[in-house]
Amino acid sequence: MSKAEFAPEATARLIEQGNRRALARAITLVESAHPDHRQQAMALLAALRKDRQAIRIGLSGTPGVGKSTFIESFGLHLVGSGLKVAVLAVDPSSARSGGSILGDKTRMDQLSRHPDAYIRPSPSQTHLGGVARRTREATTLCEAAGFDVVLIETVGVGQSETMVAEMADLFVLLLAPAGGDELQGVKRGIMEMADLILINKADGDLKSTATRTCADYAGALRLLRKRSQDPEDFPKALTVSALEGAGLRQSWEEMQALVAWRREQGVWARTRASQNAYWFNAELRHALLTRLEHDPEAAEASRQLQQAIHAGDIAPSLAAEQVVDIFLRPKA
Repeated sequence: MSKAEFAPEATARLIEQGNRRALARAITLVESAHPDHRQQAMALLAALRKDRQAIRIGLSGTPGVGKSTFIESFGLHLVGSGLKVAVLAVDPSSARSGGSILGDKTRMDQLSRHPDAYIRPSPSQTHLGGVARRTREATTLCEAAGFDVVLIETVGVGQSETMVAEMADLFVLLLAPAGGDELQGVKRGIMEMADLILINKADGDLKSTATRTCADYAGALRLLRKRSQDPEDFPKALTVSALEGAGLRQSWEEMQALVAWRREQGVWARTRASQNAYWFNAELRHALLTRLEHDPEAAEASRQLQQAIHAGDIAPSLAAEQVVDIFLRPKA
């Protein structure tokens, strides 16, 4: 998208009217790292109306737990209730080639064809935290496009998934029954972030096992320290079957109840304000690092100090201080 043909105000109005083509192009724009594209993306985000808020639901879980199957079943339940649903699915990128399979849209065949649903797979580009670097901005675009619920599916590779909690209103952790030592393997950190733990595959021979697993997690949640952003009975654990659709209605009702309580108590607004501050600091650090890398004098000093670090002649922390001092030195 060249500067000559890009009109942020016109594009913003198209997105707000629900134009899928404009939304897809806008998400591609915000995901681009090209400097010109970043300027265009910032102009577009500034032109969007700010009075639309969707319920942002972050969804994480171990590989093979059935995240895509659950999202399709849950998404179909939501659109069946008259809601518009956007799914931002993040696929892991190869550390070697940088490529991603981006297969979520093909796995959600029924949901992807529904007129009230929109699915956008994005590569993580090795960005830590289980989400792509610009997932937050893509969420903003989906809100402006009039979607009622935005589901953010993380890569699903471990405890680093907690970053999605910094861009979601609710954080749902999806787990499988009979996961062995999964209660400890999932780690306390991500459990402390979860608002709802759903034990998937509660059907067939695994139904009774799922019920026992759910009771185990419910017991574990009661041992965690009480959080100020929760009503009395949250966080909680439930069983669901993405295959049969069991438990989906109850899960959505619990999510709605939690959202309603947080809005009434002012937690919703405070959390979003806190998240904005978090992303301001993250963007500030990234911008400073980018400028540091593109400063010729600092970049050259960094290359030279890298050799000294490899040789063990200087401590990494001292080398970093020297590069920053060079970067901040007044230019002639």
